[in-house]
Amino acid sequence: MEIDSNKGLKSLLHEIIYEADTPEGKLFDVLLLVLILLSVFVVMLDSIAIFHENYRYLFDIIEWIITVLFSIEYGLRIIVVKKPIKYITSFFGIIDLLSILPQYLSFFFVSSGSLAALRALRLLRIFRILKLTRFIGESNFLIRSLKASRAKIGVFLFTVFILSIIFGTIMYLIEGEENGFTSIPESIYWTIVTLTTVGYGDIAPGTTIGRFIASIIMIMGYGIIAVPTGIVSAEMAQKRRRPDTNTQSCSICAESSHKDNAKYCHSCGNLLNEEE
Repeated sequence: MEIDSNKGLKSLLHEIIYEADTPEGKLFDVLLLVLILLSVFVVMLDSIAIFHENYRYLFDIIEWIITVLFSIEYGLRIIVVKKPIKYITSFFGIIDLLSILPQYLSFFFVSSGSLAALRALRLLRIFRILKLTRFIGESNFLIRSLKASRAKIGVFLFTVFILSIIFGTIMYLIEGEENGFTSIPESIYWTIVTLTTVGYGDIAPGTTIGRFIASIIMIMGYGIIAVPTGIVSAEMAQKRRRPDTNTQSCSICAESSHKDNAKYCHSCGNLLNEEE
């Protein structure tokens, strides 16, 4: 394809970086995905003492190379959109900044007294794993289903909270301090742990009535776990019948969740796929 102007070059870069419906765009996403996974893998290995002692310089070199590449990507994402502030203040823009910032800030933590702060700061590089959400095609679909279900799930969770208070208070009255139920909040904590079938075992009922109520709570727990799943699944089934979104990204605001065959951005009204 001929690139005869700066505008044409920016348009090409925008299509490669922000969209994935071309061979170049797919290759860019694959390379970025490999870098993200490599970076997170290095961070995890660096947290192991024996690897940190033997390979910390190698890890540091790898991290600097990846950070420079991510910095170039971050800069290009700002350059190719017409309103950079939209990208900079977006969720992905903040995540992209967090993924490169710790390595550069390490310059300011070079004294021996700052080693602990440096280690904590460098762990923020794990935020790069959040960049993976850009490559999960079903993520927006799941988010929309969760949003549509939030009212029902909210009522359900409120009901569970009320039940936890009721059963927690009952168990406090029945078991008492001698069996570990030292207060109503402590008893509510036990109820939640039991209702969710986690069962830490740090507190256990000692009376026959208490064990009977605990058995009821455990059985209820299995049914309660299934309810949110059913609510979200029903919404997902309904969303599946509606038109899917494509990968077209707006060159103005970088919005990418557009319907198939959309001509204009639903966020800012910009014409998509402008002819150069």
